[in-house]
Amino acid sequence: MSDRERKTQLYEQFARMGKALANPLRLELLDVLAQGERGVEDLAFTCGFKLSNTSAQLKVLQSAGLVTTRRSGTRVFYRLSDDAVGGFVEQMKSVAAASLAEVERAARDYLGEIGGLEPVGRSELSRLLENGDVIVVDVRPQAEYAAGHIPGALSIPHDQVAARLAELPSHVPIVAYCRGRFCVMAPQAVRLLRRHGFQASLLEDGLPEWRRAGLPIAS
Repeated sequence: MSDRERKTQLYEQFARMGKALANPLRLELLDVLAQGERGVEDLAFTCGFKLSNTSAQLKVLQSAGLVTTRRSGTRVFYRLSDDAVGGFVEQMKSVAAASLAEVERAARDYLGEIGGLEPVGRSELSRLLENGDVIVVDVRPQAEYAAGHIPGALSIPHDQVAARLAELPSHVPIVAYCRGRFCVMAPQAVRLLRRHGFQASLLEDGLPEWRRAGLPIAS
């Protein structure tokens, strides 16, 4: 085998991962798995995919080394093969957002205008938590909260916020978070809270970035 052939063989292996990521359904599955381990049925329900399609997409991700499995009886659970996978996917999104005007437009159409929600950085939120000057609300689904959350955060899934406003103090600042920078649940929750008179802001990203920064996680 020539050096040219060996080099091509090497880059073909790199390309396997790129091919696995070149699918919006698989990227969405990785976003959910970045929150914690999930069963196939749960992933299909959460993402709104057919079970057969979910299984097929997960097999592609597994073949590329992006996810791994654990079996419990007849059930199969998936998780990211390494925390670095989540960081790699988020870095890819950031590069795309910085390089492609279409990404910025699509994000604005999906998330709305974020700047006015006064995003709070991780270090600032950590300081506020230490001082007891903030209420943190995790608006992800309960299963994701149970898998890991910011210590002290209240679990109020985004579709329950309107019904649970009475649980929140009106005189303390609130910071809401969800799955990450491109997750719509927290921006929607913050807008709802503000309409009802709460002093609410948005965490600049989500639980996976908090975890990768080495900040404490409760479960």
